[in-house]
Amino acid sequence: MPKFSEYKVVHIDEQACPSVLHGAKVTQRELLEAQLDSLTEDGWQVIYQVVEKKRHWLFWHRESVITTLAR
Repeated sequence: MPKFSEYKVVHIDEQACPSVLHGAKVTQRELLEAQLDSLTEDGWQVIYQVVEKKRHWLFWHRESVITTLAR
């Protein structure tokens, strides 16, 4: 198993208004891709990723993507 000396956590939340108004899962895919692209250019590697679902207001849910990187 490789040894890492630094870790970084990237947390991206789903926007609330589009998911509530349209009922659509609007993820921040472009934002996440841009952040991961710039971080991998600096030598970071994705080691773990999880999608978290949270209750938002009464009937809606929001998703968050939490990514752990290391180098």
